[in-house]
Amino acid sequence: MSRQDLFPPIEPYATGMLRLDGPHVMYWEQSGNPRGLPVVFLHGGPGAGATPTHRRFFDPQAYRIIVFDQRGAGRSTPLGSLSDNTTQHLVADMERLRQHLGIERWAVFGGSWGSTLGLAYAEEHPTHCAGLVLRGIFLCRRSEVDWFLYGMRTVFPEAWRAFANFLPESERGDLLESYYLRLTHSDPAVHMPAARAWSTYEGACSTLLPSPDTVAAFGEDRMALGLARIEAHYFLHNVIPPERDLLRRVDRVRRIPAFIVQGRYDMVCPMVSADELARAWPEAEYTVVADAGHSAMEPGIRARLVAATEKLRRSF
Repeated sequence: MSRQDLFPPIEPYATGMLRLDGPHVMYWEQSGNPRGLPVVFLHGGPGAGATPTHRRFFDPQAYRIIVFDQRGAGRSTPLGSLSDNTTQHLVADMERLRQHLGIERWAVFGGSWGSTLGLAYAEEHPTHCAGLVLRGIFLCRRSEVDWFLYGMRTVFPEAWRAFANFLPESERGDLLESYYLRLTHSDPAVHMPAARAWSTYEGACSTLLPSPDTVAAFGEDRMALGLARIEAHYFLHNVIPPERDLLRRVDRVRRIPAFIVQGRYDMVCPMVSADELARAWPEAEYTVVADAGHSAMEPGIRARLVAATEKLRRSF
């Protein structure tokens, strides 16, 4: 009988702060079985940070579970820093962590922005990637950013109206630029309200059914600031260029065991991107969850992600 829910809560057996370049120091932790199959969890955003729940997608008897907060996010410092914060920096940070922990190959698990980073990492370092579990596919293209900023109002007009109307009418001509100027302002009285407005907009659009708990979690200060500031930074400056297009480089990972899980009614990362990825990568196992939106915590997505990690570990 297949497992339908997350594994029980566990605590890390090791934690640390890894010094990167410049001002950046990265939080990491390990839990589960020190001699198990290494798997690294990649949180979303970019900038959202990881939580204790993220350890629970993996059988702790079978997996050596590595969780970290990407530069500028969560418990990494400085929080919300945009200095030297690009996809290439994050890929290099993963390699630094892998080497620091003495791991030869690890499985990579990521959703939303974590799917972007997971693909980018695997395409850059395929020999170090033992498997991929990707959820809520986001390929960091301009069309996807435009959908987030403007397209979601077709389904969530109330949430979008609160997002847009947070700004004075004179600043609504370019939502991204206007939010970015506020989010990068040095005064918390300016950047924190903007961060909460941006982050709660995303939270409100992340589930198939309304979830006040999800919206509240997105509005928490550390989550809101890391997510909104770094997300706006990436949307403005770090959309993946055509020469690094993730779909064009799929041949580099075609032989890696892979699972793609996508909610049919995902409004944050609409499934057209997952469909394109699955068509470019027919070797990957592709599952569309018929009654789910974007959040990994929705029951159908949660169950399919756990099933994928179970199938992956049985293949080794």
